[in-house]
Amino acid sequence: MAGPAIDPTLYRERDVVPVRRALISVSDKTDLLPLAEALSAADVEIVSTGSTAATIRDAGFSVTDVSSVTGFPESLGGRVKTLHPAVHAGLLADLRLQEHEDQLADLGIAAFELVVVNLYPFVETVRSGAQGDAVVEQIDIGGPAMVRASAKNFANVAVVVSPESYSAVIESVGAGGTSLAQRRELAARAFAHTAAYDRAVSTWFAEETLADDGDLPQHLTVRAERLQTLRYGENSHQRAAIYTRAGGHGIAQATQLQGKEMSYNNYVDADAALRAAFDMVKPAVAVIKHANPCGIATAAPHALDEIASAHLRAHECDPVSAFGGVIAANRTVTLKMAENLRDIFTEVIVAPAFEPEALQVFKLKSNLRVLQLPDDWKQEKLDVRLVSGGLLLQDADRFPDDIDSVAKDWELVSGERPAESEMTNLIFAWKACRAVKSNAIVLAQSSATVGIGMGQVNRVDSCRLAVERAGDRARGAVAASDAFFPFADGPQVLIDAGVSVIIQPGGSVRDEEVVQAARSAGVTMFFTGERHFFH
Repeated sequence: MAGPAIDPTLYRERDVVPVRRALISVSDKTDLLPLAEALSAADVEIVSTGSTAATIRDAGFSVTDVSSVTGFPESLGGRVKTLHPAVHAGLLADLRLQEHEDQLADLGIAAFELVVVNLYPFVETVRSGAQGDAVVEQIDIGGPAMVRASAKNFANVAVVVSPESYSAVIESVGAGGTSLAQRRELAARAFAHTAAYDRAVSTWFAEETLADDGDLPQHLTVRAERLQTLRYGENSHQRAAIYTRAGGHGIAQATQLQGKEMSYNNYVDADAALRAAFDMVKPAVAVIKHANPCGIATAAPHALDEIASAHLRAHECDPVSAFGGVIAANRTVTLKMAENLRDIFTEVIVAPAFEPEALQVFKLKSNLRVLQLPDDWKQEKLDVRLVSGGLLLQDADRFPDDIDSVAKDWELVSGERPAESEMTNLIFAWKACRAVKSNAIVLAQSSATVGIGMGQVNRVDSCRLAVERAGDRARGAVAASDAFFPFADGPQVLIDAGVSVIIQPGGSVRDEEVVQAARSAGVTMFFTGERHFFH
């Protein structure tokens, strides 16, 4: 339905609007009191709600409760405060029109020239791990209504949604009022703010639906804010930037503690490193080069410094490829690990935390980029990939928390079930394989990779590459394949190298041929029934 038609010739000129009355209702109280002080000094009437009014009043400034304006008490636990004509008429009245001015006078309603509103902390509540009704209660209703009403009426009202804008507004109030250009800019920010807020809410509902085994969302809106323009993309002739989205909690939200500016490829590799290291429950480190692991390992048994041990074992898998690599650790980086990295050229290291002594060592490597993950970092529930003309959406490929129990149900199709220590190694190899680009083959000893074959167009070549990189370490290793073996030639390469156990999804029309090759060699083979392609 269209809005009311009004003759444009009836509009009066209005550029600078003096601020006589302000409505303030903020969840984030940052710099609230300096704003209240400046408005009070300019004889601006402050109308406010709930805790905002109490904060202003406790500081000694005069404030009018919104209930005095509406003649209706705040009710339903604060759900209803400003949803009232006495408020919204004051926000929406276009005083360029004599008709609106006359109606306000007849109704006994005063207009607002300034509205300062920031919304309930919905995103922060989600990030805190809250669920259910605790999250729903942080969905703001009155706030977005006030913001949108004021932004629509920018010809008469300045709307502020962030403390970052307070200083400019204070200056304008002191200079006689806000300008039309300033109000238009503030309105644009306000609409972007409410749009991002609504997207965060809709995304949460979509993810909650997925958690309840519902369908993927019918409509998907992805919005992100540019965080930084990068020097270039994958290659020097390509433009690039890093964007962060509302509700995100990944590599884009990491804090850079030191080092050169992150590049496009640095971000890609750092994200791949997180994928590899954080699949592991035990202290683990992944070394990544060109988005592929050149080493993944957990700590050696009884290691005094577990994360330092995990790094050394990951590095030993392929020291040549590790040169200029990106490292992710799933535990605090210690001084010992930092010292071990002293003579290894590394582009980026990312971890949840760093010992202060470790950071002192890293300062000697001024070009090393050090990234600290946000406190609420977690792996995403959904994977999104852009394709020409659209995007692909899928459930993220994750391992169950009780994978040890799941492993008990893997189908033993050849040989005898290994001892518990070897099963631990096998589970490690199966997890590590997920982080490797298909076709993926991982050889592991004692929960550390010793050979990795990746990205080949046929599986037998990946087997050869993994064996070549492992060398003598292939003998007695376990091997994991991210998808089934279509022929027996791939397993035969592994068997000839001395691999003792092979794990794969199974499901090939030639499974019997593959299994027979393992049986003939006396090699143990498991079928998991689940593949882990990573393209």
